[in-house]
Amino acid sequence: QVQLVESGGELVQPGGSLRLSCANSEDTLSAYTVGWFRQAPGEEREFVAAIRRTGGHTYYADSVKGRFTISRDNAKTTVSLQMNMLKPEDTAVYYCAAGGGIILSSIRNSHAYNYWGQGTQVTVSS
Repeated sequence: QVQLVESGGELVQPGGSLRLSCANSEDTLSAYTVGWFRQAPGEEREFVAAIRRTGGHTYYADSVKGRFTISRDNAKTTVSLQMNMLKPEDTAVYYCAAGGGIILSSIRNSHAYNYWGQGTQVTVSS
């Protein structure tokens, strides 16, 4: 069982930045494609960004492209989501997810991911 832990969520003003991190106790994130999803109150969970297990290719939702960056650290034990130019509509619980063998056409689909963290709250408000 892969247990994921997110951190870094907090209250930030519009236009500000936050960095979320995702790690697992076994330090095996390098073996998985890792994605970030978010869910706002009353809304469905939506894809934010993902990074492939091999090659490091990254993918983003149109709503965050150019503002958010997903990356792995050099030791590949954590995956971060750098969020810049935050907007009130970015307010949500952000979830880290991991999966093996995810094909490209499914990378934005939450059902393709096997393991999920508990989520971290990001609130963008003045």
